[in-house]
Amino acid sequence: MIDLITTAQDIQSFCERQKWQFCFIGGLALQFWGEQRLTKDVDLALLTGFGSEEIFINLLLENFAARLENAKNFALKNRVVLLKTSGGIGIDISLGAFPFEEEMINNAEYQKYLPDICLKICAAEDLIVLKAFADRDKDWNDIKTVIIKQKNLNWNYITTQLSPLVELKYAPEILLKLEKLRQENSK
Repeated sequence: MIDLITTAQDIQSFCERQKWQFCFIGGLALQFWGEQRLTKDVDLALLTGFGSEEIFINLLLENFAARLENAKNFALKNRVVLLKTSGGIGIDISLGAFPFEEEMINNAEYQKYLPDICLKICAAEDLIVLKAFADRDKDWNDIKTVIIKQKNLNWNYITTQLSPLVELKYAPEILLKLEKLRQENSK
């Protein structure tokens, strides 16, 4: 776990030097807001907007090792830059452009992970939105741990942010699933 946190600190320092807008999502955020579980990579959301992604991708690939042979084309097509450390730790950087992603990054705050390391992570509510939208079994289990651990979640914000996303995905059942999980675990 310490290797993941120091890897996150390295990528965070790089993003800060570039004056980029970013935050950690995924397993690292879950470590803080929910129950700890094994995670093998560092997930970061980077606000690039639409049209300027290539500038960000080029700088990342100049400074970090790629996990794929054709990493730039993959990143341009899939909006994810897949990097790795010399020790083999994966770094997944999502290229954000949607209003929700911008708001999530603006809401992010630095949280202490080790005595001398603070990482900029998404808010618990934004983590729930991301995981509900992903709609995988492991994500629903992660959401449950966040609901149990975080008693003062802003459910209005969560619903407001998630509603247009599930509309885009044509998956309104996600909202019903989340409400059921909330009712079962918000006691």
